[in-house]
Amino acid sequence: MMRTPAPQVSKKSFLHNAMRKAIAHLKKSDPVLAAIIDRVGPCKIQYRDPVFQTLVRSIVYQQLHGKAALTIFNRLMEAAKADPLTPEAILGLRPVKMRALGLSPQKLAYIRELARMTRGGEVDFQLCEVLEDQAVVEHLTRVKGVGVWTVHMFLIFALRRPNILPTGDLGVRAAIRKAYNLAVLPAPAEMERIAAPWRPYCSVASWYLWRSLENQGAM
Repeated sequence: MMRTPAPQVSKKSFLHNAMRKAIAHLKKSDPVLAAIIDRVGPCKIQYRDPVFQTLVRSIVYQQLHGKAALTIFNRLMEAAKADPLTPEAILGLRPVKMRALGLSPQKLAYIRELARMTRGGEVDFQLCEVLEDQAVVEHLTRVKGVGVWTVHMFLIFALRRPNILPTGDLGVRAAIRKAYNLAVLPAPAEMERIAAPWRPYCSVASWYLWRSLENQGAM
């Protein structure tokens, strides 16, 4: 299912106005989240381009500490001699070379499959820009190693979709448990119930929940 293209306006101005509207809605609709927003401060989401390289980066970062993942990703960039990364550059590397960079056999296989499917047209990043959110999930999870969580991160931080609730993200679940005084980590259904007032700005709410864990001393 296709999305209606956004009006042609200044991207910076559009994002600023959209963020201001999102924060106003979240603060008005949920007093718990309003308190978090006040403590964390301005929203400073760091976006990336919705391209092949960004999804490769997400695969590298799966289940790794940020510093270790960044080291491996930088090695991959250097070895591929391509910025941005391309499917051809990845497939031009021998698997043994990729293993030497620190990639696990599983991640190596996932990245090479993503490169093959992108080169062959089965994965189309330009198409993702006009697909509805769920259609993007279905399009990208065809790649082995790319799960729903990975696509949710791509939707939030690359495609800049405003209403993504990553129900499988441990950080968001932990932040909700703490903020709403829950006995256990919330299941997806409970997360959806709590998040109902946030819509259509669940992505911004999720960012604030992540940041709230970094500001626990202030909470």
